[in-house]
Amino acid sequence: MNKPTYLLIDISNSFTKLAFASPRRLGRSQRIATRDLTAEYVRHILKRRDVKLVVISSVVPDKNSALKSGARGRDLLWVSARIDLGVGIDYPQPETIGADRLANAAAVTTLYGFPAIVVDFGTAVTFDIVSEKKRYIGGVIAPGLESMTNFLYQRTALLPKLSLKEPRSAVGKSTAGAMMAGAIYGYRGLVREILERIKAERFPRKRVKIVATGGYAQLIGRQMREIESVHPNLTLEGLRIVAGLNS
Repeated sequence: MNKPTYLLIDISNSFTKLAFASPRRLGRSQRIATRDLTAEYVRHILKRRDVKLVVISSVVPDKNSALKSGARGRDLLWVSARIDLGVGIDYPQPETIGADRLANAAAVTTLYGFPAIVVDFGTAVTFDIVSEKKRYIGGVIAPGLESMTNFLYQRTALLPKLSLKEPRSAVGKSTAGAMMAGAIYGYRGLVREILERIKAERFPRKRVKIVATGGYAQLIGRQMREIESVHPNLTLEGLRIVAGLNS
C-alpha cells in the first residue's frame, strides 16, 4: 500500500488491533495488549505513514485521552451510532451499542450481504444481527472462551491454565485434556445454540449470512457448519468502510 489514507484502531478490553488502510484496501494488521496503547505508541505509529484520518472503535474509555493526545493534528473519527454506518439502527438506546459491534455490522453488510449475524470471539463473545431491511436490531453477549477457562484456573486448586487448541478426543485422558474438551466442544455448543435461537426467532425461513471474527474465530468457527466464513479483520474492515462514508 503506497499511500494510505487512514489509520484504523480497534480497542477492545484485552487487545488493540491497528492497520493502515486506503479507501479500497486494508493493510497488514498488528495487535498489541490494550494496556500498552499509549499516546507515545500512537505518535510512533503515525510517524510511519502519511495519514489524513484516524478511525477509532473503542470500548475502553480510559484509553480515549491517550488517543486524542497521540493523534493530535489529525482528524479523528469515533465510531458510534451518530455517524453514517451504511446500516440503519433499530435499537432502543443506540448510544449504548459497542463501537466494535457497529463496525462489524457495517462490514458484514458490505462484504457479505444481509440479513446477517456476526459472531465476534473476543474477551466476550458477541452476536450482532442485521435484519433483511439492513438494520442493526440487537444481539447477544456471552462470556468469552478464555474468560471461562481462566475462571476455572483461578477458582480451583488443581486445574491447570490452558493453552487452547483443538482437543484430541471428547473424552479427556488427563485433567488438561478433559478441560480442553469441555472448553472447545462446550463452547461450540454454546455458539450453536445461540445461533439456532436467533435464526428461529428472527429468520425462520430466510438464509442468513453468518460470519465469525475475533481471536478464537478460527479455533471455534472453522469446524462449525453454521458459520459460513471466518474473517479475522472484520472489525477493521468495518472501520475502513465507515471512514469512506464519513470523509
